[in-house]
Formats: sequence, C-alpha cells, structure tokens
Amino acid sequence: QVQLRESGGGSVQVGGSLRLSCTASGSIGSINAVAWHRQVPGRQRELVAQMLTYAGTLTYADSVKGRFTISRDAAKNTVYLEMNGLKPEDTAVYYCRITASDGDSQYGYWGQGTQVTVSL
Repeated sequence: QVQLRESGGGSVQVGGSLRLSCTASGSIGSINAVAWHRQVPGRQRELVAQMLTYAGTLTYADSVKGRFTISRDAAKNTVYLEMNGLKPEDTAVYYCRITASDGDSQYGYWGQGTQVTVSL
C-alpha cells in the first residue's frame, strides 16, 4: 500500500521560508508527475507546483512563481517544496500528490496535508 508522508509545515512570519517534504513508501510504480497543491477552508484545492518527471517540465501557479521551487530526490522517493518570501495569502494546508503508472494502470496518491501559516 502506497503512503505519502508530509512534513515541514509550521508557522512563520511574513518573508520567512519553509521547506515541505513528501516521502512515498510502498510499491509506487513509475512516477509520472509530482506536485504540491494547497487548500484554504471554503475554497477549492489549487495547484501550486508540478514536475513532470520524464520531461522535467515544471509548472508553477502565478502567485508563487519566483518564490517557490519544487524538486525531487528520486533515490529517496521524496518531493520537496522550497517556499521563500512567504506571504499571509500562502497560508493553507499543503498536499503533495504523486501520479504513477504500473503497466497500463495509472494511480494518483495524496498526502495527508501539512499546515502552513504565515503571519504578520
């Protein structure tokens, strides 16, 4: 059974930095994409950053471009989100997502979420 375990969330002041980690365990197959999403209560979950693993393509939400960086350590099955210059509007629960294939089947996995709070 595949599990994604996130860590690194917390409370910081405006302008601070955090690094989120997401480690996958279990037989996950071939990873096609890794991503971070975030959600604020009452709003839809939104994509923050995504990496297509084979092409190396990176995508960022406009609101985080230049401040957030997604990266991956394939050997450790770990995805990171480096967040700098944090703003109050970055406050949310952050979720990692991994999509993978196993033969002809494709699967999507979510982490449990980690809270990020940015205060003035």
